[in-house]
Amino acid sequence: AQQIGAHDAPVKAVRFLPRSNMIVSGGWDRKLKFWDARSPNPAGAFDMPDRVYAMDVCDDLLVVATAGRHVISYDVSGTPREVVRKDSPLKYQTRTISCFPDRTGFAVGSIEGRVGIHYLQKVAGKESFAFKCHRQDSNVFAVNGICFHNQFGTFATVGSDGLVNFWDKDNKQRLKSFPVLQRSVPCAAFNQPGNMFAYAVSYDWHKGSTFHSPSTPDEIFVHYVADEEIKPKSKKK
Repeated sequence: AQQIGAHDAPVKAVRFLPRSNMIVSGGWDRKLKFWDARSPNPAGAFDMPDRVYAMDVCDDLLVVATAGRHVISYDVSGTPREVVRKDSPLKYQTRTISCFPDRTGFAVGSIEGRVGIHYLQKVAGKESFAFKCHRQDSNVFAVNGICFHNQFGTFATVGSDGLVNFWDKDNKQRLKSFPVLQRSVPCAAFNQPGNMFAYAVSYDWHKGSTFHSPSTPDEIFVHYVADEEIKPKSKKK
């Protein structure tokens, strides 16, 4: 193991920038730092408006979500530069953010069981919107993770309610819902070809330390994805 850098407060997110072979990290010290693994000093840094809660990278698009519902997008095709700064389309604290595979926008999830689909540029026939998910009767759960399928542009959400769902944002449909798990799902990801979907099951601390059970094992599951589960379906008339 090699330490390549440090923050002055907890590090919340780390991503790799394929265009520049650099690493970007965001922390609760309100800093976004860019690292070359060969140097202990950051190659660049940005002051953020608040603590970094989540971020994602897709090719030359970097999106960063902070406390205070700020969302900032960067062009990282060369020297990183800020492109757009705006408020999250959701009213409550951001938990996760993920770039569209075509880089036209991002999806953001909040602690209030909502996902916002937001376009950074105009796309014919498509508008930004938000929808409710990860709710059971009157109980509302956090959206812990959002990840996109590279081929089809559909996506998965996972939450504190122990649910895993596949969605089609273009047709505004849920494609698949997994059987409910007895513990929270904190994160998930598709592999590059999109034929495997991995998700973790563990306590996500949404009820505090009182409900933490050290004897309960943390687990990772891999689901083999059939095209009919994740491919967009014709919109119902």
